[in-house]
Amino acid sequence: MLLNYDVVIIGGGPAGMAAAIAAHDSGAKTLILERDVRLGGILNQCIHQGFGLHYFGEEMTGTEYAERFRREVHKRDIDVMLEAMVLSLGEARIVTALSPERGLVKVKAGAVVLAMGCRERTAGAIALPGTRPAGIYTAGMAQKMCNIDGYLVGREVVILGSGDIGLIMARRMTTEGAKVKLVLELMPYSSGLKRNIVQCLDDYGIPIKYSHTITRVVGNPRITGIYYAPVGEDRRPILSEEKFVSCDALLLSVGLIPENDLLGGLGVEMSSVTNGACVDENRMTSLKGVFSCGNVLHVHDLVDNVSREAEIAGRAAASYAKGDLKSGEGVCVCAKDGVRYALPQRLTKGEGKVKIFFRVDGVYKGAKLVAECEGRQIFAKKFAVLAPGEMGDIEIDKAGVDGDIVVRLQR
Repeated sequence: MLLNYDVVIIGGGPAGMAAAIAAHDSGAKTLILERDVRLGGILNQCIHQGFGLHYFGEEMTGTEYAERFRREVHKRDIDVMLEAMVLSLGEARIVTALSPERGLVKVKAGAVVLAMGCRERTAGAIALPGTRPAGIYTAGMAQKMCNIDGYLVGREVVILGSGDIGLIMARRMTTEGAKVKLVLELMPYSSGLKRNIVQCLDDYGIPIKYSHTITRVVGNPRITGIYYAPVGEDRRPILSEEKFVSCDALLLSVGLIPENDLLGGLGVEMSSVTNGACVDENRMTSLKGVFSCGNVLHVHDLVDNVSREAEIAGRAAASYAKGDLKSGEGVCVCAKDGVRYALPQRLTKGEGKVKIFFRVDGVYKGAKLVAECEGRQIFAKKFAVLAPGEMGDIEIDKAGVDGDIVVRLQR
């Protein structure tokens, strides 16, 4: 049996729900395929505040943010298939999925929106040295076990990495009665938001050591401690300065990987920096009719930006499915001189303003960010501080774009 929809959304987290609402409101018959038992994605385990201030104008928890969108999905005639594992995406936009309720289903889509989010790097992914005892968790898994399942994963905790989930779990473990003894960060700066450093570490007296990493994990059958050391400019540990700290749990917050396995073999142009697809301002990939948004495209620090980006993809997908999305001559958007990446990577010449999102590759104070087109400056702004943990954005007018754009720092 072959089902037919104008727009199929793969993933029912914050990006998927926002894209589905936008596609439906643009007149498209829409289906969400979600592998979990309910919509919401990672937000279902985020019971802390800090969501919605930019999008809704009020601060709420992650669960409240997800519920707000769930209600909007259910108000509309949007079909939702839960516990649906997508097995493949074909070149003709035929999506194959498996669910307990429907069995094996094939869906023909006028357009597809990828909104699968990302997964955490594990101990194996970073080749964590030492033994492999019990008590080592990714920060997100520890968050799920604590907030949803009601388990305390340890009493004495060390956290490797300073991503936002790790910082939030440092606070969460402390409020649950555990002792967070140390946060170790390989880089000389945090990969998380500055506000989380202040609210989750500084306010609770939790120490963080920059330019440090774990040299050995010890313990059998459960972790009993870790050895750590500072790293040099080459990021290799200085073993002569190695120290030991005891712990019964180690949480890893060492990066996220966009879940783009479905794109394998389809020839989609990918970014080696974001590990997501290369897209235009409508968030369409190099595969016509396939769009990408949210953390599967590039890792965001604010869910509010995820929702805004997903709305762009949802509206454009509906327009494409109806044959209304016009294509034109394109230009490239490149990043250099301190800017790690800029997104979208392509723009279509024409009228209108468009936002370009970017991240820098280090901490810069008093830096001037510029966008240049054919050697001509089309945007310039001075920032007090730019850091890798916080995504920035600029807005340019496409009317002034007649060639490739370069986004860079001018120092």
